[in-house]
Amino acid sequence: MRELGIGLAGFGTVGAGVFLNLEKNRALLRERVGCDLIVRGIAVKDPAKKRAIELPEKLLAANWRNLLDDPSIQVVVELMGGIEEPLELILGAIQRGKPVITGNKALLAEHGAQIFQLAAEKRVPVFYEAAVAGGIPIIKAVREAFVANHFLRIRGIINGTSNYILTRMAESGLDFAAALAEAQAAGYAEADPALDVNGWDAGHKAIILASLAYGFWVPSKDVLVEGIEKITPADIRFAAQLGYTIKLLAVIDAAADGAVEVSVQPSLVPEGNILASVRGVFNAIAVRGDVVGESLFYGRGAGQDPTASSVISDLADASVALESPRGSFGFIPHELYGKLRSSDEVVSPFYLRLGVDDKPGVLARIASVLGEANIGISSVIQPETQDGDQASLVLMIHDAPRGSMLDALQKIRALDCVHAEPALYRVEVTQ
Repeated sequence: MRELGIGLAGFGTVGAGVFLNLEKNRALLRERVGCDLIVRGIAVKDPAKKRAIELPEKLLAANWRNLLDDPSIQVVVELMGGIEEPLELILGAIQRGKPVITGNKALLAEHGAQIFQLAAEKRVPVFYEAAVAGGIPIIKAVREAFVANHFLRIRGIINGTSNYILTRMAESGLDFAAALAEAQAAGYAEADPALDVNGWDAGHKAIILASLAYGFWVPSKDVLVEGIEKITPADIRFAAQLGYTIKLLAVIDAAADGAVEVSVQPSLVPEGNILASVRGVFNAIAVRGDVVGESLFYGRGAGQDPTASSVISDLADASVALESPRGSFGFIPHELYGKLRSSDEVVSPFYLRLGVDDKPGVLARIASVLGEANIGISSVIQPETQDGDQASLVLMIHDAPRGSMLDALQKIRALDCVHAEPALYRVEVTQ
């Protein structure tokens, strides 16, 4: 039987999962793939380090460059993390004609255009199913299963850590800090959870999805990304009163003029929307195509085995690509779209929470500022205050351009009756 020599760069949680599952399901993979997938080299920072998995010494290398120059290795799997060295590894593999598999979302979001340009020039495929939503096969679906579709909209809960935190805040009334500490204790959040809670882990994934869907590489510097750090238990409660759940939502839309919206923001999702029911560390992505209609993908978005499953799926595809060269090398650019809509131009409803003086006329002054900006109020919640001096005021805002809303909010914050930091979140509209 034909053999496929694999070089693993990185042997952390996912790398170990790939190795273990290749060994565990070797017979099944032989039958399904028609090829024996064999790890022939593993690049690690410290070959002498004690590991839970005992590896043959002959497989270990301290330098990932050894994988590039080893003629017995036909495919390179990059699971190192970081940017600079993985980029050098991937470009080096492509130059040598070796297909690449990576789960490095930050690298692809920042350098995808460069990587795929070289891949097309050298006619070497790059696979990256593990870069978005762990074990959910969303990359393959967008790239292959939905090839006949214009993508009208994509909505995604694509960071399990933030979804776990928001779930715990909603279910148990925890504040953000307590829910984060619980996520870390359970192993769902890193010791440094910044990329998860500030939105950029999901942001990188949204950039990859949008680029793949619309045929141009979306510049990360122009994408609106906001995290969940400022969400309070009060926001969770008010949203529930109004019939919503707060989720960190990736929003990808195409307008009639071809402009594309890409953002990651805390959003109020209607309780009747299926994404509102996605709990804990699970991910879900809703895709609407002009031909297929609505499709939903749901599953574990991270973890050793789900992510390893995606990497091994890509290995199976790489084995086929080596035998039967293809015309697509991981990303196909086209000019049907090509423009990113400014976040200031994007129109949506909003949730606005303010801390205000508990006095007559306050609501009228705030409504006057919004009215001058041609922004309407759809509903108001003003719970009774406990101390008699200040109160929370929650306004649900009709559709408004985000830029106009931010300008109006700046004027509202300047009012002497408004105190503390306001909270402004977009509201998802079920269509």
